[in-house]
Amino acid sequence: MDSLLFESDDLEVTEDFLCRAYADMRIGSATPQSSRARVRRDATPSISIDELELDFEMSYSVSPLGKICLCVVHEGTVQDHVLRGVDDNFGPGDTVLFAPPDEPYEGRICNARYNITMVDPALLNLVAATEGGPLRAPVRLTGHRPRTRAGADRLKSTIFYLRDQVLSDPEVESHPLLLSTGSQLLAASILAAFPHTARTDATTRDRVDAHPATLRRAIAYIDDHADQPLTVADIADAVHVTIRTLQYAFRRHLDTTPLAYLRQARLTHAHRDLQAADPDGNVTVAEVAARWGFLHPGRFAAQYRAAYGTNPAVTLNNDAGPAAAKKA
Repeated sequence: MDSLLFESDDLEVTEDFLCRAYADMRIGSATPQSSRARVRRDATPSISIDELELDFEMSYSVSPLGKICLCVVHEGTVQDHVLRGVDDNFGPGDTVLFAPPDEPYEGRICNARYNITMVDPALLNLVAATEGGPLRAPVRLTGHRPRTRAGADRLKSTIFYLRDQVLSDPEVESHPLLLSTGSQLLAASILAAFPHTARTDATTRDRVDAHPATLRRAIAYIDDHADQPLTVADIADAVHVTIRTLQYAFRRHLDTTPLAYLRQARLTHAHRDLQAADPDGNVTVAEVAARWGFLHPGRFAAQYRAAYGTNPAVTLNNDAGPAAAKKA
């Protein structure tokens, strides 16, 4: 995990920082004598989430970033933002694709406080694909505005949760499943929000390949590797089918998804860990949940109650190790 905090009221210093933090760019201001900038970043190798405050009007012209760049405006405005020949303005509450990985962009930040989230474009291919096989084409976003307000709100909530509860926690590095789960959640939220090139409908070949044997191999692989940071692409590659075939097999035979089955497998492991833990020791429900990739303690508790009819804390305190021995 990497974190940094930058503050400056010198436009040249700010430009140098932005070039190092993002990509080659040129910035300008009509009031360079009053140009306070503040940036807070929390990042993993594949995701960075920045909170920026610019107390002035700043023009920008930026080279391609090599990453998907999203923007959520908190206060102020972004004006004359030009991307793919489209000129648009963004205001408070807007969630937009600021820039695709391979295209430059320009515009003006007007006394704004906003969020910039940058994502490795390869993450999208972990949860969806355009073509089958190892040379499948990268998934691309085809519009800069979300398709629906609901999709934009879900994406915004995901970004803020990762910012506040995952990337800002220095202990997260010791829980690789949390980072893997968070990355896939963000990728899925992006695809749910924006139009894209991913194919989600099963082809004739996918339907043929989605037989019970494919499902059995996938289940066995998930059960044997639930403690590892799996992706949908990993599972599909392991059983030698496309992502669409894998998803169709789970939907057809179990009426679920590969990730939902993976969550259930990890929930089972968490249940066993809570049962086996010493209730008088230092084990906590939150620690067990994090160990098995559950990002949100409240949602973990709800899923646990739905599966086992009790709270995880009850299992830890009453059903575990020495307590069970005392009952016997």
